[in-house]
Formats: sequence, structure tokens, C-alpha cells
Amino acid sequence: MKTPTSATPLPPAQAVHLRCADGRLLHASWQEPAGPVRALALISPAMAVASPFYRGFAEWLAGRGYAVLSYDYRGIGRNLQGSVRDERAGLREWAQLDMAAALRAIEHRRQREQRAQGQPLGVLAIGHSFGGQAIGLAPGFEQLDAVLGVAAQAADFRYWAGLQKAKAALFFHALLPTLSHLFGHAPGWVLGGRAQNLPKGAALQWARWGRRRGYLFSDPAVQADLGYHRFTGPVHLWNVTDDTLFGPGPAVDQLGRQFSSAELQRHTLDPRQLGLRAIGHFGMFRRELGAKLWPLLLAPVEQATPRLRDRLHGGLL
Repeated sequence: MKTPTSATPLPPAQAVHLRCADGRLLHASWQEPAGPVRALALISPAMAVASPFYRGFAEWLAGRGYAVLSYDYRGIGRNLQGSVRDERAGLREWAQLDMAAALRAIEHRRQREQRAQGQPLGVLAIGHSFGGQAIGLAPGFEQLDAVLGVAAQAADFRYWAGLQKAKAALFFHALLPTLSHLFGHAPGWVLGGRAQNLPKGAALQWARWGRRRGYLFSDPAVQADLGYHRFTGPVHLWNVTDDTLFGPGPAVDQLGRQFSSAELQRHTLDPRQLGLRAIGHFGMFRRELGAKLWPLLLAPVEQATPRLRDRLHGGLL
């Protein structure tokens, strides 16, 4: 059967709720393919970035046969309840409750599809920045078939260089905590053009991790929760050469070292390779660049993951 193309009309995204372990309900959505489900994908957003930013990418994945689950962390986008000043969540809750709920939902969907189809299905987790950085804190992530991290990093300012290192140190030591206490949240404008206001608890935890040598991986409070070393599947981590403010190569390398049992591959993209002037931290998910970037991003991890390669490229349906 022919694989659906991006020109094939897709069903409208289906709104659903995810139930977290603490009982909180999160808004989420499934983007279904036009034809059979050949694989599943989970998109975990960057810090304070709402899921609609990734809609074009989700639709492109669905055009390739993925059923795609997108969601917002509590306090962000559709999951902001009331004022951001009243949201008490920190980054641990985002990973251990919100991301974990999304992982449970996609695993349940996998099981249903496999029973219906009588064939195995692969699950790919795609994490942008924080979404890839925190995956190893989320219970159940070991059930994934592969992880794709885009500008996902260990955000210890010491992995930056030159002027950007000084800016990162100032950001974590002074700017982020000061603005969070002043406004009761971290304003979106200080986080980048795509970011929304960040709840105070999350901002202050991020600042503490950013000041630590080793970032969250050296925080005694989360040592029992670190599961990166248990993952044995493919992990593909990308950085972009002009993303020196949020995702420099050495910071991405340090995240990669946490996946000590995985089949790790590191990829570096220079915009000039594709005839582009800039990509930056957010450009990898811009719809207008998708035709150039997304096939390049997906091809290596799909080829390295048997359940993805066989169903997406093997013509088994």
C-alpha cells in the first residue's frame, strides 16, 4: 500500500486529555495519518513553548504514517489554569508527571494498534530543548524505541563559550531569578521569541540547575530519578551551528554522555549546507523550512530503529 504523502488530506487533530499521576488533566491532541498507522511519535516541547508551534511538524509526520501525540506542560498553553502566577509546578513535575502521562498514553495507543494490526509498531520520542533534555527523568521512557533530541542540552552555563558563556551565567545567576521574583513568573520575552510566560517554580528550578556544575545531572534531589543510562535504543541528538545562545554543541554533547547504554549518534547541522542564512534554536520546527529540514532530521533515526525502518520504509502494509 502506498504511503500517504504530505498532499493527502489529513483528519483534523483530535483533542484528548491526559491524566497525570497526581490526578491533573492535561489538554493534548492526536494528529492522525490519512492511512494506516505505521508508527507513533510523541512531541515534547521546549521550555515554555506551546504545542501549536509544532503543528506543521506533526502534520508532516502524520503524512508519513505516524500517529502523533502533542501536549503542553502544566502552566503552558492550553494547560495554563488561571494566572501563571498561581501555577506551582516545577520542571520535575513537567517530566515526572506531564511527560510521564504522555508516555503512558502513547504506549497504550501502541498496544491497541498492535492488537488491531497484528504487527509491531515503533514509538519515537521527539524532544525540543527541554523536551529532549528531561526525557530521562520521566517514568516509562525506557519503553520507547528511539529518542530524537533537537537542540536538547545540559544547560550548565560552563558548556557555553566566550560572550555567550557570560550571558548564560548572567541569565541563570541573576536575570532569571530576579525577574521571576519580580513578576511572579519568568516573562516569555526573556526566554526567546516563541516562549510563553514560565511559572515561577519552573523558572527558579531551571536557574538552580543552570548554576550547578553538571546541570540537573548533579542535583542530589533527582539522583534516584535519573534513568538516562537505562535506555538502550537509538538516541540521535542534533545541534545547529548558529544556535549558540540556547544549544551549543558542547552542551548537547554533555547530554549525550548521560545515555551511556544507548546507541548514540550526534549530528551537527550548518545552515549553509542547505543554502540557509540561519536556523537558530527554533528554526528546525518552522513550517517554511520543513521541506529542507525534516527529512534530514528523521532519516538517520528511522534507519537506525528497526520498528520504524521496517514499517515506514519496508512496505509491510
